[in-house]
Amino acid sequence: MGLVVSVLGGYHGAMLNTILHGEPTDKPPVLIAHGLYGSARNWGVIARRLTDERQVIAVDMRNHAYSMWSDQHSYPDLAGDLAEVIAHFGGCADVVGHSMGGKAAMMLALQHGDLVRKLMVADIAPVAYSHSQIQFIEAMRSVDLTKVERRSDASEQLAALNVEKSLQSFFTQSLDIKGQRWLLNLDVLAAEMPKIMGFPQVDASWQGSALFLSGAESDYVLPQHRDLIRALFPAAKFAKILGAGHWLHAEKPREFEAAVRAFLNA
Repeated sequence: MGLVVSVLGGYHGAMLNTILHGEPTDKPPVLIAHGLYGSARNWGVIARRLTDERQVIAVDMRNHAYSMWSDQHSYPDLAGDLAEVIAHFGGCADVVGHSMGGKAAMMLALQHGDLVRKLMVADIAPVAYSHSQIQFIEAMRSVDLTKVERRSDASEQLAALNVEKSLQSFFTQSLDIKGQRWLLNLDVLAAEMPKIMGFPQVDASWQGSALFLSGAESDYVLPQHRDLIRALFPAAKFAKILGAGHWLHAEKPREFEAAVRAFLNA
């Protein structure tokens, strides 16, 4: 299957940057929405493997990678971005969202439900979390980019700031070495962190098929969250991947892929 990179927005356009994997089929495409500090490129392996059955559209969320930068980073805004992409690519998609992208995908289904056939939410619930991710913004801001000639240089600086090795590699994927800048709108993400960690109250529900897939070793989706999830998504089902934490798609990619296939093809 071919890989087509489509820069539809860049920093100045209105629509999210997308990476298309595979060709359109008679099935709805799969739209993948990444989590905080991620990008469409992070999902390349899983996206390519799914193209034996359908086209996959991976997006850069706003304020990330090659999509537009905005002062607003609320979930209704993120859901509107995803809705625009789906409308552009035919008007209906199966949606997979992880963490921040999972919250955006939930809001998409709640506010633009006619665009979503099936919804898979990876390791996140529609609740406000008490922890913050601001420490990683502070770490990235502390990197002296004038001393970075290769990604390993940035990783060494992040290691000195006590950022764990797996996250060093993850963060440096969003580093423009030649431009000496992060491909993340760190100032806005910091300012909007309360919205990112939260979830708006929504007077709506979505009746479609939804799967909440969690890492068995993660505490992001707890039993006490299920009543709220079912109130918003009455048809929700729940599953876990053994041996996986919050980054379940990276830690157990084959198991994650199998879960996606089984759910979408059921």
